[in-house]
Amino acid sequence: MPPKSKKHAEKKTAKSPLQPKILIFDIDGVLIDVRGTYWRSALQTVRHLSGKRVTYADLHKWKSKPGHNDDWRMTSNWVTALGKPTTYGQARAAFEKFYWGTESQPGNARNEKFVVTPKQIERWAQRFELNLFTGRTRREFAFTFDKWPHTARFRKVITMNDVKHGKPHPEGLLKILGKRDPSTAIYVGDNIDDALAARDAHVPFLAILPRGADNYRQRAANFKKLGALALLNRATDLNRWLA
Repeated sequence: MPPKSKKHAEKKTAKSPLQPKILIFDIDGVLIDVRGTYWRSALQTVRHLSGKRVTYADLHKWKSKPGHNDDWRMTSNWVTALGKPTTYGQARAAFEKFYWGTESQPGNARNEKFVVTPKQIERWAQRFELNLFTGRTRREFAFTFDKWPHTARFRKVITMNDVKHGKPHPEGLLKILGKRDPSTAIYVGDNIDDALAARDAHVPFLAILPRGADNYRQRAANFKKLGALALLNRATDLNRWLA
């Protein structure tokens, strides 16, 4: 029997489209490219506090640990593991200097870059209820989204400041859903904590994990183990899964 073509495999995948009423998106790594903002700030923070050279590959190993959607917690644990005990507050203070900048040095926050077009947001909004559940603070969210007119397309925005328990706790997803059936929603995220929150809220989950990403195989296996329905190269690949 001849091997199945890639085209045939894609058709087979498309036989079981999802039919949600609600789309919930994480922001960082999903709607916005954060390589030059949060990721760069995390590396700069760890290098500054530890005095050691670290790489993006190292970053993703730490980001793959549960509880590390919070970059301040991640950098605190990372620097401590490198031999310099560092509190959450110390890590946050150092991180924010790189992220927001100082009087003499512009911050990385100005590098924010959307990877989903306004036209795509409009198309989704015509068919689904859109929401955001992010690990950002309200200030970090507002810095970019207050000046983006399409923010109004999202019915609810849940930030770190809007919940008692941050990711991987599912509180944010449950606030968005209320008493509605979790199976009528989809959550799209890029982090292990996103997958854990979706699992515990019983919300179908799709993971953003580009081919060629650092530690791809292990990260892919972790997402699949936690029930991810699919691995997407980018958020717009979601369209292939929607009825």
